[in-house]
Amino acid sequence: MRYATIIAGGSGTRLWPMSRADLPKQLIPLFSGRSLLEIAVDRLQGFIPPERQILCTGEKYRRQIRRVLPEFADERILGEPEGRDTLAAVGLPAAVAMREDADAIIGVFTADHLIEPVEQFQRRVEVGYELAEKHPNTLVTFGIEPAYAATGFGYVELGRPLEGFDQAYRAVRFVEKPDARTAEQYVASGRYAWNSGMFVWRAATLLDCIERYKPEVHAGLMQIAAAWATPERRHVLEQVYPRLEKISVDFAVMEPASADEAVAVATVAMPLQWLDVGSWTAYGEILAADAEGNRLGGGRAVLLDSANNLLVSEDPGHLVAAVGIEDLVVVHTPRVTMICRRDQAQRIKELYQAVEQRGELQ
Repeated sequence: MRYATIIAGGSGTRLWPMSRADLPKQLIPLFSGRSLLEIAVDRLQGFIPPERQILCTGEKYRRQIRRVLPEFADERILGEPEGRDTLAAVGLPAAVAMREDADAIIGVFTADHLIEPVEQFQRRVEVGYELAEKHPNTLVTFGIEPAYAATGFGYVELGRPLEGFDQAYRAVRFVEKPDARTAEQYVASGRYAWNSGMFVWRAATLLDCIERYKPEVHAGLMQIAAAWATPERRHVLEQVYPRLEKISVDFAVMEPASADEAVAVATVAMPLQWLDVGSWTAYGEILAADAEGNRLGGGRAVLLDSANNLLVSEDPGHLVAAVGIEDLVVVHTPRVTMICRRDQAQRIKELYQAVEQRGELQ
């Protein structure tokens, strides 16, 4: 049967101060009162039955997620004791699903992105499921048509088309975050797509690859799965999971698999709108700008002689007033007001760490 896993474990410190320990990035209601996680779940509506949708997230977020998405029972939330990157996050749902369904086909989706139109997204994902069902030894990825020469995304090189599958290609190789010149060459060639971080695979095929490339991680996952239906589940999970190697599935599985004759790697092209909301500047891209290029995400603001600023507030009773400012990001919460130049927004994670080290986080 078909299953879906939504990965929603990141803390999103580049969206601090709205993203914090009790409100991770995927739960911030930044999109007309809705969060990225709610939008990710809605994208699967009518496509994968709710009872076969699984959330893999931090255990510490379980209560908040149950409050936002009450339809997700505890059994459908796999809580990580601590984050171990994406190999463990995709391996655990596969190992758990295999307990009940040896032929489980699992789609892996993210809670970091805005993807439109949803109908086109579902059509492309359908191709991915069909590929994994008809060719069980195939790991399927989804490639986003590049909108520009991004250096912050991974790329996948597209090889020969796969007969019988619309816009599906053999994946030649994966490249993680190239420099600007290389990224420009990739985009100009037309042979590369952004690696979306979404996948479809037969659970058994993924686990076979993990066993071949990362046997210690595979052994740990099997130990957890063996205890899943027993009273020892929580104890084993808390003891074993934090010892799993912290590595991405791209490095651990996709890169070696693309050169392994025992397994096939395919990429389904996704020519649609895809925005990785991983920073305040990325969030600003979805907001309408006024005549001076200022963008407002929540709250109230009065600006004079100011241009190209992003102002975000979660306090509807608080007014942000400014005069003569340009190219700034201002984010206000009841506990913190963060200000930085737009071209320094990538350093917000550093700022968060500095605030944390000084003991100023509340």
